[in-house]
Amino acid sequence: MHEFAPGTMLNLPNSLTLLRILAIPAFLILLDDRRFPEALAVLVAAGITDAADGAIARLTNTKTTLGAYLDPLADKLLLLSAFIALAFLEAIPRWLTVLVISRDVVIVIGFFLLFVLTQRTMEIRPSAFGKGATFFQLLSVTAVCTRLAGLLDRNEICMTVLFTVTGTVTGVAGLQYMYRGLLWVHSQPATTHGAGGSGSGPSRDRERT
Repeated sequence: MHEFAPGTMLNLPNSLTLLRILAIPAFLILLDDRRFPEALAVLVAAGITDAADGAIARLTNTKTTLGAYLDPLADKLLLLSAFIALAFLEAIPRWLTVLVISRDVVIVIGFFLLFVLTQRTMEIRPSAFGKGATFFQLLSVTAVCTRLAGLLDRNEICMTVLFTVTGTVTGVAGLQYMYRGLLWVHSQPATTHGAGGSGSGPSRDRERT
């Protein structure tokens, strides 16, 4: 079994990622208390740490397996929490929140079923629509928080367009992952081996879906 030294796991990039995860409760509490400028500040700080931890890991060659899992997890937790909280505040349409959550749930369940059926791990490659969905989701949350903080004029037409684009890209990304999963299953040999079979499984690339 491969072991990680504590100093390797808790390096600066991973520490920044953990800090981003710990900031999520503070962000939600500030939203619930209607302290929107402070909530926006936490959101911006989270975005800065997101960019910083990846850049530091690349420049200092300190990428770790722990960081590969924590980084997308932190992004997902922040986005999903923000969408749920803002939907309860009626600042984001509930249909969009349901679509964002449903897409992630379907992807997780889909990859789990693929593994159960084939005993193989599907390699996850970056998708343009997947990256686009994350970008527009983050843009929607930031725009709403900025408007709630009083730093952005209330323009319903622009917000409606943004929400529609976000929902469309998110839905297309979900369908794309489903299609790729079905193609992958179709390409697998008819006879599969269990987890204890010979050979190692394919490598996995982490991405933000």
